[in-house]
Amino acid sequence: MLFSSLEFLFLFLPIVLAVYFILPHRARNYWLFLASLFFYAWGEPGFVIAMLFSIVFNYFVALRIEELEKGSGARKFMLVLAVLVNLGILFVYKYMNFVTGILQEPMAKLGIEITKTEFVLPIGISFFTFQALSYVIDVYRGIPAQKKFCYLGLYIALFPQLIAGPIVRYTTIMDEMDRREISWDDFSAGMMRFLRGFNKKVLLANLLSKVADAAFGATELSVGLAWLGAVAYALQIYFDFGGYSDMAIGLGRMFGFHFLENFNFPYISKTVTEFWRRWHISLGTWFRDYVYFPLGGSRVNSKLRLLFNLAVVWMATGIWHGANWTFIFWGILHGSVIIVEKMFGLPNKLEKKKWLSVGYQIVTMLVVLLGWVFFRAESLSQGANYIKSMFALKQNGWMNDTTIFYYREYAVLLVAGIVCALPVLKNLGERFTKKGPRFAACGEAIGSVIQFALFLVGVSYLVMNAHNPFIYFNF
Repeated sequence: MLFSSLEFLFLFLPIVLAVYFILPHRARNYWLFLASLFFYAWGEPGFVIAMLFSIVFNYFVALRIEELEKGSGARKFMLVLAVLVNLGILFVYKYMNFVTGILQEPMAKLGIEITKTEFVLPIGISFFTFQALSYVIDVYRGIPAQKKFCYLGLYIALFPQLIAGPIVRYTTIMDEMDRREISWDDFSAGMMRFLRGFNKKVLLANLLSKVADAAFGATELSVGLAWLGAVAYALQIYFDFGGYSDMAIGLGRMFGFHFLENFNFPYISKTVTEFWRRWHISLGTWFRDYVYFPLGGSRVNSKLRLLFNLAVVWMATGIWHGANWTFIFWGILHGSVIIVEKMFGLPNKLEKKKWLSVGYQIVTMLVVLLGWVFFRAESLSQGANYIKSMFALKQNGWMNDTTIFYYREYAVLLVAGIVCALPVLKNLGERFTKKGPRFAACGEAIGSVIQFALFLVGVSYLVMNAHNPFIYFNF
């Protein structure tokens, strides 16, 4: 079930909210847990089995880890077991098809027949697996284990962030699991955040996807359309995932949970390192805290070890996004640039000279844009051919009738997307707020009216069965 679906907006969410606020406080978590399981089972009921296994397994493992003496071999064994089982489930469902497909040909030459598996990927498995892992690791590090099974189940299955994040740490909402109060200010702020995310998803990401799909599916790709498609996809994936994160954070707040931010205007980044402090923040901090730091981080004795630590993290980041060579290459690309930035201290050196800083910011955006091409492509060869078309290396023309059509029809949308991807509106709002309480209240009221109006426009698109994809459902 998509957040940007009529079933969710006008059936599931109103019922869940109504029952939630009717119930006494002690029953609300149980209701949310049941509602979350129903939400997850909506598209494919069988996927719930994998999630329930994850909840049951990690619940008992965490309790056992807490019981065992700190520093004991048995405690470490239970942690290793938890990591292997969680990653094993993720591997089977997400990567087994990819691995068996790779091994078929070389094994056949050795006389060994391997049948390619056909596992169906449970939606959001990467997200809830990483949440479960972070919980068990944090219990090993010393936080108290959750004694109530349904409470832990709610943490892992909580529907606002279940399908596509953000990856919520148990420590972030640990206190709110037992006690949380919801004020009207919190609820209304959450509702407005949800509306903003919905509008980004439906009115920007969905419409921009038409341009990106046309460019990546074109048989005769001009230079102009190649660049237009790459920019459109960069905006699409930002508003798609960023909009979903806004909706998740808003929904969480409506139920009394306060999730951390997941995006912070990544396209204003001056370096690729900064980009990853602003893009999918919850994933970046997860790999930092549970992979990079345990490996030693940057506090190591040799540059070779630092290179190794960074390489592991960025290889894992690429693999996390999907079972395809394109994602692995995408992770290697970002990791390689970040390694160069670390080794040469580029962020600090660039600040000393304005023109160098501006120049490298352009390089950063070019790296990000070219990286998105491989992220979107179905294969490395398709990605390479697309980039050749961007730089007129395939004897393709600069413009054609199709290119002119898309520039003419989507120019306003592209400008709107670029403006919304930058902190322009945020800065205007802050300036308005500084003029005094009356101006602040007036600005907030105007903003709310605009968001509601845009929401109605978005709903009309859904009623007309408009194109409504979601990129990060694949992860």
